[in-house]
Amino acid sequence: MPRLLRPVGHEDRLSVVDHLDELRSRLIVCAAALVVAFGLCFWQNQALLRVLNKPLPQQIKTEANHLSGLTTDSVKAAHDFSKAADSLQGLATLPNQSAQERALLTATAASIHDAAKALPQSTPRNVPITIGVGEPFTTTLTVCFYFAILFTLPVLLYELYAFVIPALSTTERKVAVPIMISAPILFVVGVVFTYLVVLPAAISFLQGYNSNYFNALVQAKPLYSFEVLTMGAVGLAFQMPLALLALQRIGVINGSTLTRNWRYATVIIAVIAAAMPGADPVTTGLETLPLVLLFLASIVMLKIADRRDAAKAISNLTTVDDP
Repeated sequence: MPRLLRPVGHEDRLSVVDHLDELRSRLIVCAAALVVAFGLCFWQNQALLRVLNKPLPQQIKTEANHLSGLTTDSVKAAHDFSKAADSLQGLATLPNQSAQERALLTATAASIHDAAKALPQSTPRNVPITIGVGEPFTTTLTVCFYFAILFTLPVLLYELYAFVIPALSTTERKVAVPIMISAPILFVVGVVFTYLVVLPAAISFLQGYNSNYFNALVQAKPLYSFEVLTMGAVGLAFQMPLALLALQRIGVINGSTLTRNWRYATVIIAVIAAAMPGADPVTTGLETLPLVLLFLASIVMLKIADRRDAAKAISNLTTVDDP
C-alpha cells in the first residue's frame, strides 16, 4: 500500500517482476478510482445531463418540443381558459340569474375547464430526443463514463507519474513535476472554455443553419458525443505550451524558431482546429483564437527558458575557467 501512494525512489533497484507487479498495482488503483467515480456520476447522472443540455439554444428547445405541443403559448392558453371558466362559474352564482341561465353558464364553464385540462400543463424542457428503446439508459451510462474519466484524471496522471518517475534523473524530475501539475490544469481550462464559449455558439450555428428548411430536432447521443469530443479535443490542444516546452528541453526548437515560423504555425493551428469536431466557421474560429494566444504565450515562455539556459551555460563556463 505505501508504494501505491508514493513513487519508487530513483536509487531503488527493482527486478522486472517487481516492475510488473508495481504496474499491475497501479492499474488496479486506476480501475478502482474509475469505478468509484463512475458510481458517483451515475448517482448524479441527472445533474450531469442537465450540464450537457444547457448549451442548447432557446430556438432548438421550442422547435424540439413543438411536436408534443409543449409550448409556452399552450401553457398560457390553458391558464387563460381556467380563469375564464372560473369567471363564468361566478356569474352562475349571481342571485338575478334564472335556473336555465345558471345551468347554461355552469355547463359552459365546465366545458372550458375540460378544454384547459386538455392543453399541455408544462413548459418546454431543454432536453434532446431519443429514438431507441434503450437509448436513454445507454446514453446515460456513456455520459457517466466520460465524466468519470474527467474526474479521475488527476489520479490517472499521478499513477503514471509515480510509475515513470524512477527512470528519470533529478534534473529530468524537476521538469516532469511541473508538467504533470500543469497538464490537468490546462486540460480543465480548455474544457471549461469549450463549454462556456465554443459549444453554445457552435450548437446554435449548426442547428440554426437553414432552419426554415429543416425541423431542427436534437438527438441525445450525437449531441453528447459532439460535446464531449469537442471538449476533449480542445482540452488536449491546450497542452500545446507543454509540448513546445518539451521540444525545447530536448533541443529541437527554441524561442527564435517559433518567432521565425509563426506564420506556418498559425496555418498549422488553423488546420488542427478545422480537424476537430464541428468543422464549421464558428467553431473553428472560436477554437483557433485561444490556440493562437497559447502559441504566443509559448514564444514568451520559451524565450525566458532560453535566457535561463544561456545564463546557466555562461555560469558553468565561468566556474570551469576559474583555477
